Amino acid sequence: MPLFRLLRKTISFGTLKGRLLLGLLATLLLLVTLLLGLAWQVGKTMVLETNMAHLRYEARLLADEITQQVELRFDALQRLNNIIGYADDPSGLSYELRNNDTLLSWFEGIVVTNRDGDIIADWPAVIGRVGLDNRNTEFFKMLRGTRQPYVSEPFIGRASQAPLVLVSVPRIDERGEFMGVTSGVLSLDAGGLFNRLAKVRLGEQGYAAVVTASEMILYHPDSQLVNTSIDRKYLNPLLDLALDGWQGDGVGTLLSERVGLQAYAQVWPANWVIGLYLPNEQAQLPLSGFIRKLGWMWLLLAVLIMPLLWWILARILTPLNHLEAQIGEVGSGLRKNVSLATTMQELQQVATTFNRVEEERQTLVDHLQERQAFLDSVLNAAPQGMFVASFDGTITYINPALLEMLGVTPDWTMEALLHQIHPYDRESVRNMWINSLKNGNDFIRQMRFTHVEGEMLWLDIHARVVVLAQGGHSLGLVGVVKDVTERRQQEALQRWEAEHDSLTGLLNRRGFERRLEEAFADFLKTSKPAALLMFDLDRFKPINDEGGHALGDEMLRRIAQIVAWKVRRSDHVARQGGDEFGVLLPSCTLGQAQTIAEALRQAISEVTVVHSGKEYRVTPSVGVTSFDERDASVDDALSRADAASYEAKGKGRNSVVVNAATDQTLQELFDYVIRSRQLCCPASAFLDMHSINYPPPQTERAR
Repeated sequence: MPLFRLLRKTISFGTLKGRLLLGLLATLLLLVTLLLGLAWQVGKTMVLETNMAHLRYEARLLADEITQQVELRFDALQRLNNIIGYADDPSGLSYELRNNDTLLSWFEGIVVTNRDGDIIADWPAVIGRVGLDNRNTEFFKMLRGTRQPYVSEPFIGRASQAPLVLVSVPRIDERGEFMGVTSGVLSLDAGGLFNRLAKVRLGEQGYAAVVTASEMILYHPDSQLVNTSIDRKYLNPLLDLALDGWQGDGVGTLLSERVGLQAYAQVWPANWVIGLYLPNEQAQLPLSGFIRKLGWMWLLLAVLIMPLLWWILARILTPLNHLEAQIGEVGSGLRKNVSLATTMQELQQVATTFNRVEEERQTLVDHLQERQAFLDSVLNAAPQGMFVASFDGTITYINPALLEMLGVTPDWTMEALLHQIHPYDRESVRNMWINSLKNGNDFIRQMRFTHVEGEMLWLDIHARVVVLAQGGHSLGLVGVVKDVTERRQQEALQRWEAEHDSLTGLLNRRGFERRLEEAFADFLKTSKPAALLMFDLDRFKPINDEGGHALGDEMLRRIAQIVAWKVRRSDHVARQGGDEFGVLLPSCTLGQAQTIAEALRQAISEVTVVHSGKEYRVTPSVGVTSFDERDASVDDALSRADAASYEAKGKGRNSVVVNAATDQTLQELFDYVIRSRQLCCPASAFLDMHSINYPPPQTERAR
């Protein structure tokens, strides 16, 4: 601080030398700032790549380790199946479980269920557990259907109050028949699955977490979040993709609402997701410290060289003091021109140029006053809205026609006028206006403007630079404003009517086909899945015949409302004609589309209309398909969906038929069943089988 005060007393930045010195310092500081900015950007990229590679490696390592732990437990339960056999003798099974109690080092308990879902043996024995009926539980249905090892949804044990899961394998005899389930109760706290996660070190703020595909948190450094659902407002796009089976890394918002680095890996046997998170500020902390120190060093260097630069400028620029003084005298009217006695050719050229410019300026001022009076007369008499603006962007004049059009008074400021521009147009209009002022280009733009009475106007503005015939000097901008509100409204209405059904408000065939083409092009480019539903209404003709077309129209409107309400905002619903409907589901797999189709079928079958005391209902015959990479065009997918709809009608109507482009393999079917479990209920605790609570199906997540 003392050095800065001394420099301030010695150097006056109000002088030409001071300003030149300030300019040199500003240039130096700008150069330093650019170098520091470049160093920051390059360093940030390197830090991001390094940290992302580390997170990706750690996530895969952790996922492989937990996958191995789960598969070892599957193998252990399968070996236990081979030992205990497939008979349903409770005493024999209990004896074998006691003789294999080494499994308790991996599980809290072992439970054996018969083919009917009844528990017939357990170890350690818990009073009241043998004999409980599990046939309607999520895990038993899944194992009986898939006959593959399965890890249940997490639950809280009644006795231990600890988070638990069931690791289960089916009991399949030599003839391939389903004989029941052997399950191990695994503690998420003490089961050894997440021991490696607690040892992960990602700086002071980084952490690891494990969630299920149904959005339940299994492991998190904040123990209060364990066994809770992820808040939908914190479900960032990367985590949402990971819950659907994606593996990878990126940058997004964390649960703490901070931006950070993320990496995800899948534990496929358990359908879990491993996530590693590192806040941005933690990742960039070393780099920011280095840049800060480097910046202070450059700033100190700039302060130290200021006296040296001041002395050099004082020696070189002494003649400029005389030029500065004479220019000031010309500006104040004490003299008409500059007369500089110096041998420096550069200063002589400056003086000559200044004198010539001053003469031209005086001439322009004289002409400008005359033309200003003429322009004022023309603008006041013009029937169209017109305005004049200076080159600093300020509107200096608005004619009466424009004042009446906008509903403003002449004393309105530029800022007040800008505030009346629609928020969506305001920034782009401001930037275009500044560009026109800077480059002398015409300003041509249509924008929305709020009248003082609240009416929204569409204005067509064309402003042009005014140039004098003599000398080519610019005076400013003159603009013409037209009210095109009625034309814009008519064009918008025509565009909407061209692609929408007037009865239901849904897309018509033309609008639906355009969106199908767009979705198919996106599918070919990015392989992003999309599904297609086609259905018509069963028993719709009697409604028209008995109740008239008005009753039929009412039924169509109600069904359109139900279908539009059941799908997402990003989906597209269309009435293609008569009682035929179509639904396009972007970013939706075939399995998810089937679930949505079932929900639509159920909802449509509940719609009724009444005429003359008689209640009418309809049902849909729904065909489901999805885009395939072998499709030559959208028509291929439409043909499959139509064929599936006709097949549904041929099977008795009121049904859903899926028509895939290729047959699903067994593995694809298994993957679909695993994803579909999001519609089921979480597994209930074996220690509390008599107090099972089932949550409603997660239809929104399934979509």
